[in-house]
Amino acid sequence: MTLRELYLKGKRELIAAGKDEAEPEARLLLQYACDIDKNTLFMQPDKLVTTEAMRRFDDCLQKRKASMPLQYILGTQGFMGMELKVTPDVLIPRSDTEVLVEQLLSDGVKDMSVLDLCTGSGCILLGLMKNESGIKGTGADISEKALNVARENAKIQGVSAEWVVSDLYGQITGSFDVITSNPPYIRTSEIELLMPEVGKYEPRTALDGGADGLDYYRRIVKDAPKYLNPEGRIYLEIGSEQGAAVKGMLEDNGFKEVRIIRDYARLDRVVTGKV
Repeated sequence: MTLRELYLKGKRELIAAGKDEAEPEARLLLQYACDIDKNTLFMQPDKLVTTEAMRRFDDCLQKRKASMPLQYILGTQGFMGMELKVTPDVLIPRSDTEVLVEQLLSDGVKDMSVLDLCTGSGCILLGLMKNESGIKGTGADISEKALNVARENAKIQGVSAEWVVSDLYGQITGSFDVITSNPPYIRTSEIELLMPEVGKYEPRTALDGGADGLDYYRRIVKDAPKYLNPEGRIYLEIGSEQGAAVKGMLEDNGFKEVRIIRDYARLDRVVTGKV
């Protein structure tokens, strides 16, 4: 079969499977399976595809038709201008999280020490360290497999950070100028209602925030002052309906200058405060 024929076949199958982005997804999966770029697909549509590449493409199609996220199939996701490795061991970085990184960069983080809890792929820490100089970064996660992904991303991006297996502050020592986190914040009862790309494939430990979705915020905020330097700051990504609750937690634990930052859709997305 030719590239064109295989692409059209993939597009038809994804449409039949109800995938809204069938056209670009078929193209990306074909480029991945055949190890070609976009130009090759458009400039050489009649190029014959090897049997092995056709097999890889069909395998990719079956995974996508079963709702495996495209990012897990391709193994990458863009974030803050970087191409990060992602696996089913980490939450897929999202543009919502870029709001947290952009806010921190705007507020100023040069030459500061930063602790990123629930670091996953390391996207927050790497987004900061790639865009600002002198940051001493520490990423912590309860999952060793997730940290292996973060370590590889750091190596690819040429960033040197410390990665610690830790249940929040459990294995953390010292103090920091900034604490950041995108913790699990989905209510337990809502996980089964999520679209299958999320609920079925993304790690539950990175999603489940307890009965009201706020379990991790309570733990992070309560102990944060112990790990923050004087005038230290905290930045937490939140669900769009959690702003008031998390703001109240920070204020109840002695934080000042507490702010709720909205994303580009004008939804509450980040809560920040200073000790």
